[in-house]
Amino acid sequence: MRTIHTERLTLIPQTEHHAVEMFRVLSDPRIYEFENQPPESEEHLRQRFQRLETRQSPDGKEAWLNWVIQRSEGELIGYVQATVLSDHRAFIAYELNSAFWRQGYGSETVRTLLVELESQYFVRQVMAVFKKVNYRSRGLLLHLGFTSPNPKDLQRAEPDEDEDLLLTPLPIDKVQENQ
Repeated sequence: MRTIHTERLTLIPQTEHHAVEMFRVLSDPRIYEFENQPPESEEHLRQRFQRLETRQSPDGKEAWLNWVIQRSEGELIGYVQATVLSDHRAFIAYELNSAFWRQGYGSETVRTLLVELESQYFVRQVMAVFKKVNYRSRGLLLHLGFTSPNPKDLQRAEPDEDEDLLLTPLPIDKVQENQ
């Protein structure tokens, strides 16, 4: 895993040392409007990050890629992650502190992740599973050119009843630029 730079952001491979600052970032209650809850403590988050530093599932079949998102001003604003499967598909997830919503950081981050997954990990399809009521994630993914899956892809991804799935094939030229 490498550090990735964009015009306004740096995606830094996540380590346990990010837990203190990320605890503050992820303690924003607005993030959890649709699902999950804030981390229970800095120590719990540190231990979770430490486990993820292996960068792979316990059986070695999946690559677990996790980056913290840092603005050029130096502060951390969220994370982005991908689970890369052996069949060249990947699931992605992302979270930004609400103070940084609607400023293009989410689009910039996910677009950068897609380029990285294609060029460094040979991913050919990227999937995002999210709660059906999460209109913000739906809007961001649709803006980037993600589409609804065909029945086969939907069945393979197995989202829960209250979840939706959007996906995009790579190569990256299918990913829309910021407008």
